[in-house]
Amino acid sequence: MIGGVQKGGTTALAHYLSAHPGVRLPARKEAHVFDAADFDEAATAGEVDARFAPMFPGGFADGDVLYGDATPISIFHNRFIERIARYNPAMRWIVLLREPADRAISQYYMERGRGDEHRCLPLALLTEGRRLRGHENDFSAGSPLRHHSYLARGRYVRQLDTLVAAFPREQVLVLRSEDLRAEPGRTLDRVLCFLGLPPFDHGRAFAPVFAGDWHGRWLPRLLRPWIVRLYRGERVALRTRYGISFSDV
Repeated sequence: MIGGVQKGGTTALAHYLSAHPGVRLPARKEAHVFDAADFDEAATAGEVDARFAPMFPGGFADGDVLYGDATPISIFHNRFIERIARYNPAMRWIVLLREPADRAISQYYMERGRGDEHRCLPLALLTEGRRLRGHENDFSAGSPLRHHSYLARGRYVRQLDTLVAAFPREQVLVLRSEDLRAEPGRTLDRVLCFLGLPPFDHGRAFAPVFAGDWHGRWLPRLLRPWIVRLYRGERVALRTRYGISFSDV
């Protein structure tokens, strides 16, 4: 499970990983099985497999490969993590963490581009708490939890705490998105080692991480120092508890 985080390079990692002959990922990358609004909490592993199977050409036909998913919202809510733990307690998780201020800004412009956000960036961030209130467990397609959780998704410590409480720490690989950008081949090799897969000849240039980014815009560049300060305590806790720090502050 490439289980997080949104706007953290999961699309690039899934693209790189899917080139390995021992890996199968959904044709559309994100299966959205465990975060589906109609997910049945009483579903058996076989019933969950039945939801996954149509997303893979040929279903789960090849027993010699690893089947995976790359739905980055999977780490964001404790309910999704609990569902995955019931489905497969041996699941291996790959989590890419991007500098949280950059991640929040990038999500905002993604939502703007999709037509799901009409407020200016500072107003969207200042009103986020009010917009999410009452939608904490709303998993519908149009939920504010999905579309307007700009700051909330960057509170990584809570999400990681929930994850490692549900899965053994050795089943969780936490990476920095900046390392995937700077050293994609080396980072991919770390992922393959974690999954117990042999290295392979990538044989091609790596596609860019964070395509369509926002750094040329004046407003986010002006606001970024303020957003970084909002995460000051989060950064300290992340470094103390998980050994993760970001070089770009």
